[in-house]
Amino acid sequence: MKNLRRVVLAGTSSMVGKTTISTGIMKALSKKYNIQPYKIGPDYIDPTYHTSATGNRSRNLDSFFMENYQIKELFKRNSKNKDISIIEGVRGLYEGISPYNDVGSTASVSKSLNTPVILIMDARSLTRSAAAVIKGFKSFDENVDIQGVIFNKIRGEKHYKKLKDAVNYYVPDIEIIGAIPRDEKLEVSQRHLGLVPTPENRDNLNKNIDMWGHVVEEYLDLDKIVEISENNEFNNDNEAIESIDDENRTLWNIHKNKCTIGVAYDEVFNFYYWDNFDALEENGAKLKFFSPLNDECIPNCDVLYFGGGYPEIFANELNKNKSMIESIRNFDGKIYGECGGLMYLTNSINGIEMLKVLNCDSIMTENVQGLSYVRGTFMHNCPTGKKECEFKAHEFHYSKLINIKEKLFAYKINRGRGIINNMDGILSNDGRVLGGYAHQHCVGNPYFASSLVEDL
Repeated sequence: MKNLRRVVLAGTSSMVGKTTISTGIMKALSKKYNIQPYKIGPDYIDPTYHTSATGNRSRNLDSFFMENYQIKELFKRNSKNKDISIIEGVRGLYEGISPYNDVGSTASVSKSLNTPVILIMDARSLTRSAAAVIKGFKSFDENVDIQGVIFNKIRGEKHYKKLKDAVNYYVPDIEIIGAIPRDEKLEVSQRHLGLVPTPENRDNLNKNIDMWGHVVEEYLDLDKIVEISENNEFNNDNEAIESIDDENRTLWNIHKNKCTIGVAYDEVFNFYYWDNFDALEENGAKLKFFSPLNDECIPNCDVLYFGGGYPEIFANELNKNKSMIESIRNFDGKIYGECGGLMYLTNSINGIEMLKVLNCDSIMTENVQGLSYVRGTFMHNCPTGKKECEFKAHEFHYSKLINIKEKLFAYKINRGRGIINNMDGILSNDGRVLGGYAHQHCVGNPYFASSLVEDL
């Protein structure tokens, strides 16, 4: 396989401007190259910006969900026909699930793919200290190959010259890619789960992405980024899977069954891993996308899949779409709702009537109710898993369920919170309807797709 050009854009911490700069770089390079975007970590929203910037579906890479060989395989699948892969990190470069290892971190993925790293640093009020931070990051783990730095929020040319002088003196083997000036126009709208997703306000956000691309072209050395992306050979060995038997080398379980899955995808429900769709199609599913907000009824299908999103913001509009509500209530196939999709399945959101297919209510809270990587065990066969099988997932929500009348839970949460008492996945008595807070990924839960396509 040819050497796959790739680079990781990593923050020195959260809130340094990673998504703005990464998306701008993707947009600018897309004028000349076919860019494959990635996001490290369990994130649905940043990838929508990447996808808008490049025209290619952004994929997630995550060392909690995935083994080393699975990270490589997913990367090869999606990058083999692209010119360059741009990989946006999560949080700070070394942040993961533990203070003592790098599982779940940007650093771990950079090592799995032997990928050069460019640091993004908020340089406000820094000069000599910037060199100290870069030197510390480089020496912290010699297997993480930091080759460049981008400064964000500089005060002006004088500030930038001092930064360059300090870094060139103390860390001479670091390439300085450029510096972005302070500008409120480069800020991104946020809410309780992160950035505002692009499907909600596509035209304005696309204008912002165009502007970020122009800023990046003006202030960063794009040729240097391309040059760095060529520096490290892609390690295509099979050492990571030599000890694994053939049956377990697949990314996900395959149990082909022809069926049609109606996927809710609109301004409300758009939190999906695109790999889940790939896994469903490889298991025989035909996907039909529809809008619970704007369409009159569900498509002709065997399964309904409601991903996460912001149903609380659109609760009144969802409630007013009576024909859609009735078509879902009359549906007799399998239904799976995840996080925001779970809320839609309940009796109400903040007192506004919803689908009433699960007998409980959902309410929003001021504080986060679940923010964690998740380990779980299936207690029953259900639409997304098999009894006694373990899975990895994540949860992030500011809502909770109350007035729970349902008695059956599909999975026990061993790490994380779930719905109540470390149980998650409310399951209807007939096993047809499932709603949970755990966001399932088809690699972290290899039975996700094959279970969803199976006949009841």
